[in-house]
Amino acid sequence: MSIRLRILVLLLPMISYGCGKKEVVTTPPPIAKKTKLPYFNAANFTPDWDTKSHRIPTFSFVNQNGKLITNETYKGKNYVANFFFTICPGICPKLTANMALLQEAYKNDPDLLLLSHSVMPWNDSVLVLKEYAIENGVDDSKWNLVTGSKEAIYSMARNGYFADEDFTKTQDPETFIHTENFILVDKEGYIRGVYNGTLELDLERLKRHIKILKEESM
Repeated sequence: MSIRLRILVLLLPMISYGCGKKEVVTTPPPIAKKTKLPYFNAANFTPDWDTKSHRIPTFSFVNQNGKLITNETYKGKNYVANFFFTICPGICPKLTANMALLQEAYKNDPDLLLLSHSVMPWNDSVLVLKEYAIENGVDDSKWNLVTGSKEAIYSMARNGYFADEDFTKTQDPETFIHTENFILVDKEGYIRGVYNGTLELDLERLKRHIKILKEESM
């Protein structure tokens, strides 16, 4: 057998294997959907990822500088809202301290603001709020402490932010509002998250959600 023939015989199995080998087609992994925060449209805080039906109602309050604060003040901004009173000996100091941490964390972010409503407006005058703001290092350009009529503030807490759990049980409009909730509101006025403002763990969760909310509008 000639050398050329021997080489051909040796190559035939390799050629046959190569011809019979099937090409493996790999399917690219699906593109992950962007994480999105739910909407909260009712007082039971059931998350809804598809429907946005409840928007924070129109409001008008006065801040620590005697300046009128309305929905227009927060138009096009994400913000965190809560309820407190200046002589509260319980949870309010912790709530205020954690709002101050948020103020520091987002001091260079013009798209994130803070809003604290006094639930004791008969005590928390503009002057009292100003003193409280100074004591707690409130940045007037970032964080408004507001007061107004009891009826307006309590209605906003219960019907706007769903911040009064006791009211959902008792339906007593005279019940004093005392809530630890921090409420995350988006640029369109929709509630996108609710957190226990006294807990560091929930504060970190709130920060993660603020990041997600900012990415939604990109």
